[in-house]
Amino acid sequence: MKISIVRPRDLGEAEVKRWRDLQLTDPDLSSPFLAPEFTIGVDRFRDDARGRVRVAVVEDDAGIVAFFPYERGPLGIGHPVGFGLTDLQGIIAAPGLRLNARALLRACGLGVWDFDHLLARQQAFAPFHTVRRVEPVMDLSGGFDAFIDKARQAAPKTHKTIRYKERKLSRDVGEVRYVFSSDDPADLRRLMAWKSDQYTRTGRTDRFARPWIVRLVQHFHETGFGVLSVLYAGDEPVSSHFGLRNGHVMAGWFPAYDTRFGKYSPGMIGHIHLAQGCAENGITEIAMGRGGKEFKEGFTSREIPIAEGRVARLTPGAGLHWVRTTPLNKARGAVLDNPALYKRADRVLKTYARLRGRTQ
Repeated sequence: MKISIVRPRDLGEAEVKRWRDLQLTDPDLSSPFLAPEFTIGVDRFRDDARGRVRVAVVEDDAGIVAFFPYERGPLGIGHPVGFGLTDLQGIIAAPGLRLNARALLRACGLGVWDFDHLLARQQAFAPFHTVRRVEPVMDLSGGFDAFIDKARQAAPKTHKTIRYKERKLSRDVGEVRYVFSSDDPADLRRLMAWKSDQYTRTGRTDRFARPWIVRLVQHFHETGFGVLSVLYAGDEPVSSHFGLRNGHVMAGWFPAYDTRFGKYSPGMIGHIHLAQGCAENGITEIAMGRGGKEFKEGFTSREIPIAEGRVARLTPGAGLHWVRTTPLNKARGAVLDNPALYKRADRVLKTYARLRGRTQ
């Protein structure tokens, strides 16, 4: 096989079409995070002098058989495109394609490639998994009514609580209404402000403190690859969600809400309205992403197996990277997999955030 390395922005119309055709060979490849728009967008806004975003184009005698998008950092350390922002990663190729992972890395000039949301069924990286998890998916293919009936049966108490709080929000603040797709930049700025506040309150890294991420999200909003939804109570916006859309698939990305209305659980109310809006606008799946949200259990229709791990070659950069990251990754994985540890860590981060706020 022949492997060529190109900048995403240099892909021609024929290559982009082939990329999209390969996505159609496997339902799990339909994720917006695996679409060419995502890779090209990150390449455009996370650029530097070295041009860190690349795509390996794999060909055989019949033509292009795979695309492997990645980021290359110093010392040949590689990551998926938009690492830390993506809920699904992998090679865009038809099922059954056999590739040698280390040979692929060698062609890309990588000594190591870290992944944390990899499609687990992909053959090339299967020997390098260290942890396997699942990503929950909401199936709307039967329509919203069929979906909500199943959700009500799966978690009746959760559903009843959400609907009660929605009625109370309507009585206390104003009639609840939902805008599925807003093109107003002010709505997006408000969502990012809410989300930044959430990151600060919970002791997390504020993604919107990075200008390139702000520009990327604005770009996706302007081009329609991103969908911004807003939940109102009367004239008050109470929660928002910014997701990415690729055809019939929505990937949840940035949900946020106004803390003044936190007692009404506006994020959970908004999620039900998001499902209805998606079903009414030709979207049949919502990938909800990995995480500890209890309400996802009642909404989950199916699960996508994902994996965490790394592929490494014998290079000095790979060795240094292992020493720096492996202990931290193991600790983080243990916390994510243990509900008690997850809650304890969450409390610690929130306490740290409060103390930091008082100090500042």
